[in-house]
Amino acid sequence: MNSNPADRPADEGEGQVQAPRPAPRAFDDLVAEAEAAPTEGWDFSWFEGRATEERPSWRYAESMARRLARASASLDIQTGGGEVLASATALPPLAVATEGWPANVAKATALLHPRGVVVVAAPEDAPLPFADGAFDLVTSRHPVKPHFDEIARVLRPGGTYFAQHVGPASVFEVVEYFLGPQPEDVRNARHPDQERAEAEAVGLDVVDLRTERLRMEFHDIGAVVHFLRKVVWMVPGFTVEAYRPRLRELHDRIRAEGPFVAHSTRQLFDLRKQA
Repeated sequence: MNSNPADRPADEGEGQVQAPRPAPRAFDDLVAEAEAAPTEGWDFSWFEGRATEERPSWRYAESMARRLARASASLDIQTGGGEVLASATALPPLAVATEGWPANVAKATALLHPRGVVVVAAPEDAPLPFADGAFDLVTSRHPVKPHFDEIARVLRPGGTYFAQHVGPASVFEVVEYFLGPQPEDVRNARHPDQERAEAEAVGLDVVDLRTERLRMEFHDIGAVVHFLRKVVWMVPGFTVEAYRPRLRELHDRIRAEGPFVAHSTRQLFDLRKQA
């Protein structure tokens, strides 16, 4: 999603003629448009003007790019459509990416192969198909679940895992609107203390660990539908038909009260494999 929208300039002068606001779009039109939108990859440009999300202060993509420029062999895990990796201006002599969803594998291959990146189709929960100590840098943006034992295995001694993770209870205002209150063990999944302990247990030292909670706004029901179709683990098995009454209620709420506000949680992990 795009960052916070720029402030609109205040109107100046009396008697200024303003263009009429467009009529609000109908529920069925917004939902149909969202259902027709493609969901491959991690390109969120479809949300432009329809939803906003604050970005973490650490600017992950820029920091990742600087590290890639210094690496000799890198692996990007769960690369999606390859958009974040492709944003780096310089890549190491050996650059590899993995992805498990076939549609994303095809998209990442088309985007990254011209840059010399090898894209490997690999299930998210399977061992990484690489030899021990193959990489000096492993990266990932929003892995479904970081398998620290495998990350440690493919890193060289002294190598780095640099990643941005989704944190606990991220966007749970949306999740709980559709699924109801979630138990504490679900809300606390992905907790940074838990992930730190898992990393340290396999020989990864924490160089830096940061967490931020960031404001999101959904400006129409189409944005909510597209989000849930794209980020499928938020409301598992989501379909418009299954949740049509709740979607219509939320549409009416947004029309009456303004954007639906949620909060994402992001965590930055900078880990080093013990020598």
